[in-house]
Amino acid sequence: MLSINLKTTKTAILAPLFILSIIAFGCNQSKPEKKKRELISFRAYNGINYSEVKRRMRNGLSFNEYGYQLEPQWKLKFVSDDSVSIFSPTKNAFINFPLTRGYDSIFNAARSWLKVKKINKDSITMEILIQKGDSLDVKGTKVFMLFYADNYVKNVLHTDTSILRHPSRRDTLFIESLATKANADYKKAFAARQPAVITSKSPSVTVSQRKTKPDIMNNFDNSDDYLDPTYDIVVNKAFKDFYYSFTMYIDDKGGMHYGYPLVGIDDEEIKADYNHTANAVVESYFKYYFNVKPGSTLGFRHASMVSIHVEGKAAK
Repeated sequence: MLSINLKTTKTAILAPLFILSIIAFGCNQSKPEKKKRELISFRAYNGINYSEVKRRMRNGLSFNEYGYQLEPQWKLKFVSDDSVSIFSPTKNAFINFPLTRGYDSIFNAARSWLKVKKINKDSITMEILIQKGDSLDVKGTKVFMLFYADNYVKNVLHTDTSILRHPSRRDTLFIESLATKANADYKKAFAARQPAVITSKSPSVTVSQRKTKPDIMNNFDNSDDYLDPTYDIVVNKAFKDFYYSFTMYIDDKGGMHYGYPLVGIDDEEIKADYNHTANAVVESYFKYYFNVKPGSTLGFRHASMVSIHVEGKAAK
């Protein structure tokens, strides 16, 4: 998976050449005009293989309170000042992308805007930027990517990239605290990094989980698979034909609890009837015909939520 998406604000789609003009205004004409900063050059670092080893928020954590994990995934090599080679895990190969340089240390590659905070032959620190419409928020997201050169990892640190990518002790303590709260009250559920798994124990009921295929169109991002695990369920020989879409809490013991409808219903009476009948489906079919494995994150089992689309087919 190759991605720097934040989920709350999707990474911007690749735009044409980004141009920012610096125009000096001011009443005091005696002040010297600020010099325009030069475009960043990667010439001195061409051909060096860099691997991302950490991706952190400003507070130093890689998880947020909703369970979203910032994963270090990128591998890159600068080819020139207008080209960068980025590793695609789905193709198991490096792919060349155009590299567009903005002003100062800002550049665009692989449908993403980045700002170089520090670069040398051993490491790179970059901040993720977000494009909003035709403008770029240069204040940054305060999400930082740390890369180490492969030679530096092997010959200086004497370790492996996979080890450096492990979540920190602070991440573990943070997730443990979230899990404690969620297990005391399942309505405080958060996304499980290893999502809850629902399987059928009856030939009359089929269960399939939707999977996202990471590709260039979704920026190689399939994190929705754990942020919003979605199941399609068919109940054959049901008491009547029906179709319901709703969320469902799965607690740390594997217990299933009806959440809320995933369809818009304005009429309160109709909504109450929908909730009543959909909950009855959970209490009857689900609790008798499913095996459930609770979700977990960093080894902690905890309450999480899934989306359900269930169809009932009456016996003919």
